Amino acid sequence: MSAGDESGTAKPRAWQRMLSGRRLDLLNPDPADVAIEDIAHGLARVARWNGQTQGPHAFSVAQHSVIVEQIVASLEPDWDNRWRLAALLHDAAEYVIGDLISPFKAAIGYDYKSFENNLLAAVHYRFGLPVALPAEVVASIKCADKIAAFYEATRLAGFSLAEAKQFFGAPPVLAPPLQITLDELKAWPAECAQAELIERHTILSKWV
Repeated sequence: MSAGDESGTAKPRAWQRMLSGRRLDLLNPDPADVAIEDIAHGLARVARWNGQTQGPHAFSVAQHSVIVEQIVASLEPDWDNRWRLAALLHDAAEYVIGDLISPFKAAIGYDYKSFENNLLAAVHYRFGLPVALPAEVVASIKCADKIAAFYEATRLAGFSLAEAKQFFGAPPVLAPPLQITLDELKAWPAECAQAELIERHTILSKWV
């Protein structure tokens, strides 16, 4: 009998091997198996908008994460690095589960969100963040996420301004050079997005 249930059917594999050599159990993730190099590598190769963006490179979740952290820093200049790190890692679970567009997430329902939150909790624990962030921190990160989505939608994903305002709201005007960066948004190569995410993580981890 194989190493499965009593019927002899093997249990399906529920872990993912990372290029770092770690194995992450997707159903019961151990924070010790979470590493920023794996997160950055994965997110730099996960395309937002299902890859339906302009330019020679896919717009990656890694680049989106860096931009959200920049927007949070503009909206919340008094935040310490801990909450900015939470903003940088807000989509970290997608390094193993991918980026599903919002309509598909809504169709899948609660089970998907529960699975995603379980992975994100392991990420938070690994990097010294509270598993449950304060409500005001969550609200500001969501606000920054919507601002980033507005510019991604209109600069890269073919949305009209009216469509983007309907789905994401009208964004505030941010101080340059960030506003200029958003107005002229272009997708980075995967290697650049990966390196930038790791660099921001290294800087923001020094909050003690």
